[in-house]
Amino acid sequence: MIDIYQQIDAIEPVSKQKGLEALAYIHSLTKPMNSLGEIEKIAVQLSEITSKVKPEVFPPGVIVFAADHGVTEEGVSAYPQEVTAQMVNNFLSGGAAINVFTKRVNGLLEIVDTGVKTDIPGVRSEKIAYGTKNFAVEPAMTRREAVRSLEVGMQRAEAMIKNGAKLLILGEMGIGNTTSSSAIAAALSGLKPEELTGRGTGIESKQVAYKAEVIQKALNKLKPDANDPIDVLAKVGGFEIGAMAGAMLYAASKKIPVILDGFICTTAALVASELNRHVCDYMIAGHLSVEPGHLHVLNLLGKKPLVSLGMRLGEGTGAVLVYPLVEAAAEMVKGMATFDTAGVSKERTIK
Repeated sequence: MIDIYQQIDAIEPVSKQKGLEALAYIHSLTKPMNSLGEIEKIAVQLSEITSKVKPEVFPPGVIVFAADHGVTEEGVSAYPQEVTAQMVNNFLSGGAAINVFTKRVNGLLEIVDTGVKTDIPGVRSEKIAYGTKNFAVEPAMTRREAVRSLEVGMQRAEAMIKNGAKLLILGEMGIGNTTSSSAIAAALSGLKPEELTGRGTGIESKQVAYKAEVIQKALNKLKPDANDPIDVLAKVGGFEIGAMAGAMLYAASKKIPVILDGFICTTAALVASELNRHVCDYMIAGHLSVEPGHLHVLNLLGKKPLVSLGMRLGEGTGAVLVYPLVEAAAEMVKGMATFDTAGVSKERTIK
């Protein structure tokens, strides 16, 4: 059993010294200084995270956490709740986007049931409950369940890293989880739900306004404590969101980089960062989704996304698509020749 508080306390600041060493080495490679732009910055960050000038990020480990949300009873989603279980079955049969994209990068993939409303044969079950409660009426979960969701995430991250993963990507599946994410982000940031709430699975504009109203009423009623991220998670969160946050925290404690996916994943990162401020430095923002809350939460984390692809699928898909850029940054440091080894003249200093 993992002690979540001990694991959180074990997270150290990244090694800025190793990053400086990596930067000096990158400047010795056969290219004009800074000519590879963001790729060079990623390489330096990977060195800071791993404490290695030549970091390893292959293979990537992808964990998709699934759970249902009681708040779907309020009609905040375009899809019925049973789609969560149906999509988990699709993951298990290899038919989802995350399966296709993970296979493309030769990644490791695990699907974890943290709270789907039905039992699903063949899935890794770490079920905390059969879905959260409707937070428009009562807290989504108990504090004990919230802690358990963090613990589940840490345990699955530990297993994935022991299985060889050198980098983690966390995905999710759960009808209603953009509503939960908007509520968490509003509670932790003080931003208004209407600033953070989007179409999710594809609801119409008038439903978006209604969704924001449901969230605001819930926040007024439950009064989650912005200074206590576990209280926020318990009152308006989701089991899969807590699990992603736990996995991020565990990865940071082991100096393993994490690529963030979209709004829901990034909201989990916000929860993790409220539990330990150092965890943010272990994260790379993969892409900018079309959910309006995503940019707000990225800004709160001080993160700049690498790409913008107009995506809003979740599952970890955007992060997996960005992974080759991160892998290329690591390979650049390992594979490129230096000016000295290649016998190439360095640029002249203009006097």
